[in-house]
Amino acid sequence: MHTPAENGTLQIPMTLFKVLIGWSAVFLFRLIPFRPPNFEPMLAVAMPFSKKLGPISSFAFAFLGIVLFDAVTSGWGVWTWVSALAYGLLSLASHFYFSHRDATVKNFVMFGVVGTIVYDVATGLTVGPLVFGQTLTVALMGQIPFTAMHLLGTVVFAVTLSPALYAWVVRDESLVLREVRVQKNA
Repeated sequence: MHTPAENGTLQIPMTLFKVLIGWSAVFLFRLIPFRPPNFEPMLAVAMPFSKKLGPISSFAFAFLGIVLFDAVTSGWGVWTWVSALAYGLLSLASHFYFSHRDATVKNFVMFGVVGTIVYDVATGLTVGPLVFGQTLTVALMGQIPFTAMHLLGTVVFAVTLSPALYAWVVRDESLVLREVRVQKNA
């Protein structure tokens, strides 16, 4: 992935550089204290990247974004793998959705709303009952306000963050990291 040159320059592929920007956006927002836990930027960041990345890379972008964040913050648990798999699959679906559509605010919002509902139904109504022993009724009653807030966050991010990242990071060919100097040990 990284190719050291003889002159001490580390060359980073442009796609990796842009992916690091995307992950940084997710990480920085998720580290804001006292934010609602379901005000989540991962899908809004994955959507513009999935337009440019292939299917495997789209899945990996979201999957690894969740896994790496949890590794740095709370550690891995059942919820890490459930969330990572669910966001990975959403990002994969986003790749196919956006491969036939323009990266517009309307399309980001439409996919984001449907994706959020699918994510919340698939994770909230299965993990609670299967892993934590909740009844389906309790899981559903808790999921309704959670999903309402999750949808609000999705729409806010799909209107603001998704188009900005697509225009300024994903699509922008002038965003270039020329070289990174690495000090050689003597």
